[in-house]
Amino acid sequence: MRWDGLFADLEAQALALAVAERNAEIDERTRAEAGLLNIADRLRPSIGASIGVRCAGGLHLSGRVRLVGSEWLLLVEGSGREAVVATAAIWSVAGLGRLSATADSIGLVETRLGMRHVLRGIVRDRSVVRLHLRDGVILDGTVDRVGGDFLELAMHAAGELRRRKEVREVMVVALAAVVALRRDDLS
Repeated sequence: MRWDGLFADLEAQALALAVAERNAEIDERTRAEAGLLNIADRLRPSIGASIGVRCAGGLHLSGRVRLVGSEWLLLVEGSGREAVVATAAIWSVAGLGRLSATADSIGLVETRLGMRHVLRGIVRDRSVVRLHLRDGVILDGTVDRVGGDFLELAMHAAGELRRRKEVREVMVVALAAVVALRRDDLS
């Protein structure tokens, strides 16, 4: 009888040790996987949800997440205005759920559609935009051209269409300085 009790106790201890080791391994793998996530992975499960975003330059935006790319977030603001936000300029996001997309779940198209591609689409439709920069400066105008690491903004009055005589200046802006670009929803 004493031997049976001793072996049962040793077996219970071994089982408890195995469970503790498995739980420690699960915790370690969870931490390692979380380390592979980026902010776009946290944003992707929130498509359709309302969030608040704080960005460089003191910009605060709120709205519904429409699309998320590898370098940008498309937010539909309550006023019917769209904001393309550079994910590199995001300081914090409120309103996200607990879910994250896996780091490898982004599609091939999304990985190739960087901020430059989005801006080139805006060049094609000739939208009047409001450009928010990291230093808090706000520029109004029409994006004329997008280069490898810059954009050219024909500056004119907000709400006015780009007309040669209305353009005050053409400003070259480094893409690294761009926090967000806002425009009226054209859909």
